Amino acid sequence: MVTRTLIGLLIAALLIAAPALAGDDGKPTIAILRYGGTPLTALAEKGILDMFEAYGLVNAEERAILDEAEDLEGQRINVIYGDAGFDIPAANIMVEDALDRGAHTLLTLSTPVSQIAANATRELDDPPALIFAIVTTPYFAGIADAPCVKDSHIAGTQTDVPYDDFVPLLKVQDPDMKLIGTIVNMAETNSVFGAERITELAEELGMRVEVAPVVSFADLQLATDGLISKGVEAIVLPASYTTSIGLPSIVDAAAEYGRIPVFSIVAQHVYRGATVGADFYSLYREGVIAARMLISHLNGDIDISRLSVNLKPGFTVAINLDAAAEADVEISDALLAMADWTIKDGQSTEGVTPELPEHGIELPEMTLEERRASDLAFLAELYCTDGMIAEQKRQLETQ
Repeated sequence: MVTRTLIGLLIAALLIAAPALAGDDGKPTIAILRYGGTPLTALAEKGILDMFEAYGLVNAEERAILDEAEDLEGQRINVIYGDAGFDIPAANIMVEDALDRGAHTLLTLSTPVSQIAANATRELDDPPALIFAIVTTPYFAGIADAPCVKDSHIAGTQTDVPYDDFVPLLKVQDPDMKLIGTIVNMAETNSVFGAERITELAEELGMRVEVAPVVSFADLQLATDGLISKGVEAIVLPASYTTSIGLPSIVDAAAEYGRIPVFSIVAQHVYRGATVGADFYSLYREGVIAARMLISHLNGDIDISRLSVNLKPGFTVAINLDAAAEADVEISDALLAMADWTIKDGQSTEGVTPELPEHGIELPEMTLEERRASDLAFLAELYCTDGMIAEQKRQLETQ
């Protein structure tokens, strides 16, 4: 009873007086901006668009247009779709174009695009709302300072890449493992952060780490060859767009030598040859959460300056038994028992597909009234009180 009362009070605190879905032409313009199209961004986008459709912001015909990542002039909302093609200069242009086109809200997918959008909008007198998702390092990247300490126009949800759970899998596979290799692109914030965490955690477990720096996809095979020549017993990949796109080069180079498993912090990578993938769960949920923030903001139900950055941990493990057999790697029984899904003879368990590499990616059935109440209750739990903001500022000052 006390919990329900508290949530009710927090919802009331979040509510602000504002016309629903107001824009210059009566419709808000939402810019959905991604660094590049991948099955991982597709999961978050599906969550976002499922919510748009559930709230009646788009009809079935309009949803089909958005499913093709095309701009939309809809009956209730306009959508600008931007894809930077994994190119930083293009991402800068994409963000500026969205601002020039009068976007009322930026919904950014990925750390690089969110970082660029945060920097660009801070310079504006009246910035559009910025809601981010699929961001692994919002504080390391300077998108926010702390969960409740951020620019008033920024809100979002953090994809908590589970390195603390990921790195110990190496010892589950081989308790005697002593030397591993990792690859880092110093131009990518998430890659640098990930390589540092892998090194720190591996050393705590008694393993040494060889780090191979790369600049582009073309460097990956040479980097992998160099690590293997130093005797690494596994290749361990952080979250990185370079290693993600160039994964086949890494897998092929490791396969030539045999008995060297490739561990990736992206579960979906088992579909592209990685031996073991362990990941945050679930990116579909992250898209739903970002859409909750966006829709409630458009409806005037929340003040996003009072929302803390969402963080809901999750962890999943996937194993490619075909890749393991091809590389002559025997997966330990202990690691196999931890797998949430596996690939064998080209088929995966749990109905997971390469295009949408998660299970349970549908919204629960409920009425619109029930959904809105559920979403506001969720957002109420993210409410930043004055005390929380002051305490987090004090902590930042002492760091």
